[in-house]
Amino acid sequence: MLKGHRTWVFENKPVIISTGTVGGPFEANGRIAEDFDLLHGDLWLGQDSYEKAQKVLFEESCQKAMEKANIQKEDVQFILAGDLINQITSTSFACRTLEAPYLGLFGACSTSMEGLAMGAFIVNSKGAKYLLTGTASHNTAVEKQFRYPTEYGGQKPPTAQWTVTGAGSALLSDQGEGPRVTSATIGKVIDMGLTDPFNMGGAMAPAAIDTIEAHLRDMEIDPSYYDLIVTGDLGSIGHEIALDLLKKHGFLLNAEQFQDCGMMIYREGQPVLAGASGCGCSATVVYGHLLNRMKKGEFKRMLVVATGALLSPLTFQQNETIPCIAHAVSIEYGGAE
Repeated sequence: MLKGHRTWVFENKPVIISTGTVGGPFEANGRIAEDFDLLHGDLWLGQDSYEKAQKVLFEESCQKAMEKANIQKEDVQFILAGDLINQITSTSFACRTLEAPYLGLFGACSTSMEGLAMGAFIVNSKGAKYLLTGTASHNTAVEKQFRYPTEYGGQKPPTAQWTVTGAGSALLSDQGEGPRVTSATIGKVIDMGLTDPFNMGGAMAPAAIDTIEAHLRDMEIDPSYYDLIVTGDLGSIGHEIALDLLKKHGFLLNAEQFQDCGMMIYREGQPVLAGASGCGCSATVVYGHLLNRMKKGEFKRMLVVATGALLSPLTFQQNETIPCIAHAVSIEYGGAE
């Protein structure tokens, strides 16, 4: 199963038999609104706190995935999930409702692919027949924790990104129809010394490139093997840096082949500055928009490289730099060998 230094190859190719994606009102006005299973008209979701609203987002995404596969929660062996809120409480509280055995994860915004990689490892090893993995973020809950509450009205620099209010979950199985998870490369913590929490894209770009290069090296393949290599939430600033780094390292990818989830979800004119971010960014774009495109036959092979900044409010206050990570998962569909 291990190939090279840090890549797992899944011989049994676990299947993504269904997914669930849920978004908020800002996402409902975005570019890929039709790819969400459920969109809410307000940020509160009927709750009395934004953290509780984020919990509901994740619950609903899991429930949608199970409904679409006609699977009951009693049939799910494990849930692998996490979020950005203190001690991943929104996810943990959601799992009180979901009631399946639960492994909590924290990879910041890389959690979507961390969960998919580990979930595929378990299913590939016959450790589970049905496994749920996913993550969620809520704009105002995350802003309150990592930046300023919206009521403060603080201005942001153009490098800042907009946290997605959304959740995306995938139901993995050892059999069935759907896109297949074929390999995963686990990221290393990369810290280039950046300290600006309003420039996450710039901080995370080197981690994304490190993981992409490790994946290609371990798998002994060229970037052209993939129809699409998509990063998690580098945004326009980080995406440009990533393209420059790839070019310097001898990899020439065109704009169609190398894209970023943080640049897909919102329309031009929405005030998102450098693009989207948050755990829900790559989760909703991949499990909704991109897998829908795969199923339509637009492409067969995709490498998803979810990126995460491993900082906390405390480390920022202590003048620490921002360590980052990226996990890559290969998904194939439609006759790809």
